[in-house]
Amino acid sequence: MKLVRFSQNGTTRIGTIVGDSVVDLTAIYPEAGHSMRAFLTRLPGLRAAIEACDAPRYDVSDVTLEAPIADPQKFLAIGMNYQAHADEALKGAGIPLPTSQLWFNKQVSCINGPYSEVEIPSVSTQVDYEAELGVIIGKRCRNVSRADARSVIAGYVVCNDVTAREWQFRSPTYTLGKSFDTHGPIGPWITTDDEIADPHALMLTLEYNGEERQRSSTGDMIYGIFDQIEYLSTVMTLEPGDILATGTPAGVGIASATFMQPGDVVRVSVEGLGFIENTFVAGR
Repeated sequence: MKLVRFSQNGTTRIGTIVGDSVVDLTAIYPEAGHSMRAFLTRLPGLRAAIEACDAPRYDVSDVTLEAPIADPQKFLAIGMNYQAHADEALKGAGIPLPTSQLWFNKQVSCINGPYSEVEIPSVSTQVDYEAELGVIIGKRCRNVSRADARSVIAGYVVCNDVTAREWQFRSPTYTLGKSFDTHGPIGPWITTDDEIADPHALMLTLEYNGEERQRSSTGDMIYGIFDQIEYLSTVMTLEPGDILATGTPAGVGIASATFMQPGDVVRVSVEGLGFIENTFVAGR
């Protein structure tokens, strides 16, 4: 199923996509309100009710699709996880290939909608795009083995890990350059894991003003999704709704000295998940 947060007439609700319609799931678990994180904690027990739900439907074109999860506890991202991107990072910025998984935070305040405007802050002239597959954790878990990792995944989203490059390189943690407000567009919905045969066999693409700049299979990751979950859960408890951005392929803007200008449009697509598309605008 495709779980979505949508707004209509000033009210935000949780729903599911059926064809070209959004089915309102408010009555299934009203206590969740519009919190997808709360909804995911109960998802396994709600599935039958969701599939049988006879609730109001709205045409997708008549609602606003919001970030499918706006209140995660963590938004984590792995750096240089595609070999071709690691090669361009070494050539363009002198960054060597890490000898282990390189993780950093995107502060959750950066989360943005799938079709919302992304701001170019006045303090940055090097705002860049990064097309990524996002993983949404579905169960509270710790010390998860690679073999069991898929069992803790709720689903997947399309993600653009927008980055202010000069701020990224001012700190070895990358967090500041990855966390400007609006720099975490995700969506357009959470496609649940059961709908994806193999998350490592999806085509990931990015178009910049209509020109394709990134294209790769998710199978080209250096560290696969299950390895990522095993590694992270060795350190910390992962919670329902946590977002893992799994890395970007070659073709980021810094490799060609292409940085975002007001009016630029970036579209990120992942096979089987849909697409997000964001217009960049001047910010404060």
